[in-house]
Amino acid sequence: MLFKIPEQTSMLLWASLLVLAAPVSGPLATVPRSMISLQPPWTTVFHGERVNLTCNGFHFYAPEKIKWYRWYSGKQHPSETPGNTLEVRDSGQYGCQAPGSLPSRPVRLLFSTASFILQAPHSVFEGDELVLRCRKRGREKLTAVRYFWNRKVISDSNKSLDLLISQARLNNSGCYQCTGSLENKHVLRTSLTNIRIQELFSRPKLKVTDSQPTEGNSVNLSCKTQLPLERPDVRLRFVFFRDHGVILSNWSASPELQVTAIWREDSGSYWCGAVTSGIHKRSLPLQIDVQRIPVSGVFLETQPQGDPVLEGETLVLVCSVAEGTGNTTFSWHREDTRESLGQKSQRSQRAELEIPVIREGHTGGYYCTADNGYGIIQSEVVNVSVRSTPGKRRGLVAAGTTGGTFGVLLAVALLFYCWHQRKLGDGSLGDTTRRPLTLEPGVSFHPMCPAPVELQQLYGNVHPKERDLVYSEVQIIQPGEEGEGNTFRTSLEDQNASIVYSEVKTQLQDDSTGKVSSKDEDIMENHRGVLLM
Repeated sequence: MLFKIPEQTSMLLWASLLVLAAPVSGPLATVPRSMISLQPPWTTVFHGERVNLTCNGFHFYAPEKIKWYRWYSGKQHPSETPGNTLEVRDSGQYGCQAPGSLPSRPVRLLFSTASFILQAPHSVFEGDELVLRCRKRGREKLTAVRYFWNRKVISDSNKSLDLLISQARLNNSGCYQCTGSLENKHVLRTSLTNIRIQELFSRPKLKVTDSQPTEGNSVNLSCKTQLPLERPDVRLRFVFFRDHGVILSNWSASPELQVTAIWREDSGSYWCGAVTSGIHKRSLPLQIDVQRIPVSGVFLETQPQGDPVLEGETLVLVCSVAEGTGNTTFSWHREDTRESLGQKSQRSQRAELEIPVIREGHTGGYYCTADNGYGIIQSEVVNVSVRSTPGKRRGLVAAGTTGGTFGVLLAVALLFYCWHQRKLGDGSLGDTTRRPLTLEPGVSFHPMCPAPVELQQLYGNVHPKERDLVYSEVQIIQPGEEGEGNTFRTSLEDQNASIVYSEVKTQLQDDSTGKVSSKDEDIMENHRGVLLM
């Protein structure tokens, strides 16, 4: 079932919602004050006129009687009305109380018997329009009106009888008076009327959860202010500043601001501002000093952990601190050279330095330092040893041996081919003894084979420093020159000379006695009678 809410009741409900949403503080913030409005809006009228008072509350309630109070001659005279209006004709102070609201502030009404009066409204808040009116009893008209504020002329006009201040400020409070000129040049003067402009909201006060926070912690700022109970529906907007005009937030309806992480460079004076209807107010500055914790407990560790580190792997040096806040500068060093391997500055208690490929030359001691402005703190030295990988070394040797072996085999095949051609040319199939060859008429040699030569032994092992290669016999082949018969040259400087390695052995590893270990015998290679051209 749907109920139709009367228009007046819906307005009261809306006012109640505004009260609940109003950013006010204090023990009575949720209980508004009843407020009296006047019609006409003046507190001073001529004797015999009438003024209608209306008592306004801000809570939803069923129609009930309104309590009225009149103070006159030092006595209080209570009364009740079935509605929220009361018509009055007598001077005195009036007040009311609506159900669910606090009693209103008293309104002083004056029904004057004077012939010339200054009329002013009952309640004026800063930002409101302020209208003052000079009024004369009778038919005779005023030709000019002059207004005074604290005995100073602020307006002089012959066109309007009213003084209009479009947006009142607190400094507009004071004593007002007006004079009026008649057609016969007679001047009338009113009595002094004191007008007080009420504060729409109090000056904001900035509050902080901690005025000396530790770096990296969060801080909550609150901009506190107080709305009058007569104006709980005023909507305020807030902004937060830091010294030198740094804006921390845009204008917002929230009076709260959270700084998720505050740092030492954020230290300084803070303040907040509030605004509504052109009324701006700013809080007094609040000093916030952010505390920094010096670094301590500097520690260096390696990843991967363990000793030794395999050559070719990636080594990460991790520098960390047990305590310390703010921007910290980390630096890594070698112990022997003290040289800096790298440096990083960041807001962290941990930093990493990566060595992409570790070598044997990286073996040694390492340490790191950390500094956040209170001095350099050094870690203990961490020794790093690098072990070569046997598999990688053997792979390199095998690769070199494979290339050399291919050339050796090619030379062997060529030598065998030439030897076979010589055997065919010699015709002595049964004689396998090595001897110098002699040229016979009509015998031709294959063009790929060298001329008959004599093998001369030069060295037993030509490269003793290369422990992995052993040449058991080395001979040189020197081509004969035309007309010289069996005369041979033995100089290795001859560019036409060729060397025959009659036996080549590859040795990967030997034991302490210089012999090939049994586990390496399976990878021993022997090559005999190798010709290298």
